[in-house]
Amino acid sequence: MLISRRSFLIAAGPGLALGAGAVASGQTPIERGRFTSDDVPLVRERVLQFINTERADAGLNQLNLDELGCKVAGAHAFDMAAHQFLGHWGSDGRKPYHRYSFAGGTDAVQENVSRADYLSSVTPNAIGEDLRDMHLAMYDETPPDDGHRQSILAPQHTHLGIGIALSGNSLRLVELFLARYLQLDPIPRTAKANAPLHLSGKLLDARHFLHGVDVFYEAMAKPPGIEWLRKPRPYSMPDDRLTLRPKAPGGTAYQDGSTGDYEWSRKGTFRVPVKTFKTEPGIYTIMFWVRRIPAEKAFPGAEICLLSNSGTGFDI
Repeated sequence: MLISRRSFLIAAGPGLALGAGAVASGQTPIERGRFTSDDVPLVRERVLQFINTERADAGLNQLNLDELGCKVAGAHAFDMAAHQFLGHWGSDGRKPYHRYSFAGGTDAVQENVSRADYLSSVTPNAIGEDLRDMHLAMYDETPPDDGHRQSILAPQHTHLGIGIALSGNSLRLVELFLARYLQLDPIPRTAKANAPLHLSGKLLDARHFLHGVDVFYEAMAKPPGIEWLRKPRPYSMPDDRLTLRPKAPGGTAYQDGSTGDYEWSRKGTFRVPVKTFKTEPGIYTIMFWVRRIPAEKAFPGAEICLLSNSGTGFDI
């Protein structure tokens, strides 16, 4: 019996990494030429076309391919293919927003990953068809289990990184969706102990609003064992969080009596003080929440991760 490609496609979305796929049986066609890194740019463009067509059908904006996003997504795809796992953690223990930020990115990220194993053919044409099916399996999801589809059709996304890796007969696809709404000024490479670090910059569209800033803390990432990586598990932002609010207009205050934490102007510029609030070494992720119109629900429009050496300062 011939089993369709869909039967051995496995995906892990923003909140869940699923387990190993089933074996695809049937006759193996004889084809010449193996998919190589030279074929990646073409199939990457095809995946981008799939996504932009789906977004256009939903009345959404088109996504631009992001070079850094493709590099980060490609490295994670290779990591998963080489070590035979599927998930949002890498073999170094880092999560999607860690990978993109520590590579130099400042956009908010959301990641889809998918897996196909035991491929009967690894020619460029066959791999292109597999990638199409891998993406469609995520796009065709229905509520309530439609996390991948929600990522694909999220209206706040502006850019996309696509990672593709083939190891033996195992294929991995990473779709790294990016939300780019802020431009951060260069960050000093040193920070004084116990002194706040000021993150400054501007909104790319001054008509938008900097709704708030969350500072998340988590322990340093450590390489997990391969069996841990292969076990299904969700991920989310850390529980330890400090929320910063824009300063209230002169003479006013919030309901709790506070006057706010950071400055921002109607021209879109801002200056946010950030300091450590844990004594242990760890990773601080600063998430900037944006609204495009006053009535719109706020969404992450930028993220940046910083290392803290001992709770007394940042290693930037």
